[in-house]
Amino acid sequence: MSTHTASVPYVEPWLSGSHSDVPAVARAVLHAFDLAMDDLTKWTEGLTDVEIHTLPLELPPVAFHLRHIARSVDRLLTYAEGGQLSTEQLTKLKSEEVGPQHDERETLSALLDEVKDSFASASERVRALAGADMNAFRGVGRKQLPTSVGGALVHVADHTMRHVGQVVTTAKVLKGLRASS
Repeated sequence: MSTHTASVPYVEPWLSGSHSDVPAVARAVLHAFDLAMDDLTKWTEGLTDVEIHTLPLELPPVAFHLRHIARSVDRLLTYAEGGQLSTEQLTKLKSEEVGPQHDERETLSALLDEVKDSFASASERVRALAGADMNAFRGVGRKQLPTSVGGALVHVADHTMRHVGQVVTTAKVLKGLRASS
């Protein structure tokens, strides 16, 4: 994973030459994980553990998005691998929902670590899929909705980045509300 530093100009992961041993589709997913971690680290810096559980302007909390990013990557890769979700994965999915069932003592640090661990595991799985036929059929869910290995991999990247964008927006709102109080 790359990091932002003040002394070295930031280069986005896809321009860094990293993961060059991996074919293009899988490499793009790995770069999405790198960029996601960079952005999550940068934009959540300074948020309190209380703030990450609040719903500013009725936006879902940062904690929800962090949990969802970490756990959805596992589910989406299960589909890319040709599997179906386990009972444990379905239980974790239900546990992500916004609501009073969450332990608001979850810390930002612990949630970022969950995302890091998820990306580390996912990176190995993406590398294992890198040589697969990207057009091979994959069925999603009970209805076996049609996609492909490549479609599932690309969706892992865009789904992750969609939620990263929501974290960035929510973090900016939280910091803005803090500054205006």
